[in-house]
Amino acid sequence: MLKSLTIAFAAFCALSTAANASCFGSGTFRTCSDSNGNTYNIQRYGNSTNMQGYNAQTGSSWSQNSQTYGNSTYTQGRAADGGSWNMNQQRIGNTTFYSGTDSDGNSFSGSCGAYGCN
Repeated sequence: MLKSLTIAFAAFCALSTAANASCFGSGTFRTCSDSNGNTYNIQRYGNSTNMQGYNAQTGSSWSQNSQTYGNSTYTQGRAADGGSWNMNQQRIGNTTFYSGTDSDGNSFSGSCGAYGCN
């Protein structure tokens, strides 16, 4: 699938749990590192979350900033290749609908629910 969507999804998951990563800090600022030497900084303030990541194997970095208002989240980011991307998510019931543009300028959209994503 699209690189930026994968990055966004991985980063979004890192907000709630840090599987296979060790983290330190508080609820408003955390620094995490995984077994591959990658590092992630997560800073929360109000309805905004800012993330910055570094890939130790490639030397590349990425970042994203998300704002949440009610059941909608708006995310803008910079991929490791330097391209910018964006994604909008809206949760309705048990389904999250998303759409955006990846770092290559390609549009994407879909939804995720209890039985997976499409």
